Amino acid sequence: MRFAALLCLAFLCFVAPACAEDVANAQAAIRAQEQAFSRNDANAAWSYAAPAIRKLFPRADIFMSMVQNSYAPVWRHKSFEFGEARTEGHWVAQRVHIVDEDGEAWEAIYTLEQEPDGSWEIIGCSLLKAGQSV
Repeated sequence: MRFAALLCLAFLCFVAPACAEDVANAQAAIRAQEQAFSRNDANAAWSYAAPAIRKLFPRADIFMSMVQNSYAPVWRHKSFEFGEARTEGHWVAQRVHIVDEDGEAWEAIYTLEQEPDGSWEIIGCSLLKAGQSV
């Protein structure tokens, strides 16, 4: 997870400022997945994961279990607010500020890729406690 966080931070440093339409579409995918988590809708949440993620977690219930165990603040939270975004070609890196159910602050960095059909799918999410160094 530490390597993924470093990779995402490097991506944010070297990519161009965000294209508004790409960011809006990427944020819509993130928000839709976040809402699916809140409804316990495993199939909907899994549908926003990129093919490589779905290959790693070949069933929606396996994916949801991983999120519950490894990304609890993403799974359940008090607040979930978009921060800075960066784009590069068909990629978007989106920061999300999260406050978990216990009031702890977290920083998530989502990376998304635009698919050939124009949809945006989540290829990764790095999660750090706010103020924690990479």
